[in-house]
Amino acid sequence: MNREALGQLSKDDLIALVLAQAAQAEALAKRVAELEAKLGQPPKTPDNSSTPPSEGWKPNRAERRAAQKRKGRPGTFRKLAAAPDRIVSSVAEACPHCAHALGAADQPGFHAYDHIDLPPIRPVVTRVHRHRGVCPACRRGFSAPVPDGMAPGSPFGPGITALILHLHVTQAIGFERLKRLLAELFGLTISEGAIANVLARAAAALGAAAEALAAEVRASPVIASDETSARVSGRNWWQWVWLSSTAVYHTIQPSRAAAVVADFLGGARPEIWVADRYAAQNGHAAERQICLAHILRDAQYAIDAGDHAFAPGFRRLILRAVAVGRRRDALKDTTLTQYQADLDRRLDKLLAQPPTTPEGRKLARGVRKCRADLFRFVTRRDVPYTNNASERALRPAVIFRKVTGGFRSQWGANLYAAAQSVIATGRLHNISPLNAIQNAIAIPSPAA
Repeated sequence: MNREALGQLSKDDLIALVLAQAAQAEALAKRVAELEAKLGQPPKTPDNSSTPPSEGWKPNRAERRAAQKRKGRPGTFRKLAAAPDRIVSSVAEACPHCAHALGAADQPGFHAYDHIDLPPIRPVVTRVHRHRGVCPACRRGFSAPVPDGMAPGSPFGPGITALILHLHVTQAIGFERLKRLLAELFGLTISEGAIANVLARAAAALGAAAEALAAEVRASPVIASDETSARVSGRNWWQWVWLSSTAVYHTIQPSRAAAVVADFLGGARPEIWVADRYAAQNGHAAERQICLAHILRDAQYAIDAGDHAFAPGFRRLILRAVAVGRRRDALKDTTLTQYQADLDRRLDKLLAQPPTTPEGRKLARGVRKCRADLFRFVTRRDVPYTNNASERALRPAVIFRKVTGGFRSQWGANLYAAAQSVIATGRLHNISPLNAIQNAIAIPSPAA
């Protein structure tokens, strides 16, 4: 606005304009002060925040070797197979020194070792001749029954279906690479469209198995949960995981809100909910256990930011609580009750000390809000003190997202979530991913 335009304004308009500019200048000054304050703050790292380890700074190899002296360790060797498929005996016919003829009785000792190799891998093709004819008695046509597991339609059996699922879900192999791998390694000719059809046919059985796992998790008194981002049809979605001590359930949803958790629970209310401090993870159980690994990183960041009144003592207290948790199985219930009371008393003393920095005050405010949820695991032996199990359950999904870029369709996302539920639950019971998938697709779907 130029001088002439200002001269045409009334006194009230000029006052309003000056006040508006003053408010804008005040907001800008506040923003500048915030940015200047951030310039003096320590950087976010995997040690003091939720920054993933892949984004952390890594020293050069020579620096790592200088900082970490490797300790010697005893040598190891492969153990001989307990049940070899065949045994080959090599017997000398003559002495290599004097050519004297030798027999088996002259060679009582031997050196045993295993030679391991793979036979040629090729698909087994079964040609089915389903006979048909006309009954000589009633003169009506008939066809012989279909052999078990060999119905007409798709030529690919459950073994190939389980292998394709395993390679696609656990190894993040896309359809184009999967087509080449099956041809080069297994001698199996299959198109990308056929791979998609194989996965689509397995979706019903995997979905049924995953829903059974979801019901098992809902019935658990202790549920842990976490979420990570996902890409579906070019949009940002979220992959959620809920787990108990016996089952794991994954789902991929367009929202990160608490309504997703409420829909999953369907009215169920567990005793303890284990999660980080994200608001959508709160209020779904009678009580909550905060992940101590997350709050330890927050305490470390407050220390890095210069707080020496509250954060160092709080960090030592959390480490003390973790040490109690690691020894929990060897301690009596009365001892654990005493430990919990001691931890609470120590926390009260720490909270009475005023922090010296903004980050320390922020940490103290957060601790006051969740202080009742810090040490529930001490007397509840079935409650973990971190949410690392949920984070480990989501790690394959993060790798899959980085390798593949996400899902082109919603049905692909649902199939992946169901397969991950089956695979992760199998790992809890020491079942390999391939066997877990085979067991799941052998379950008849509700539509069958």
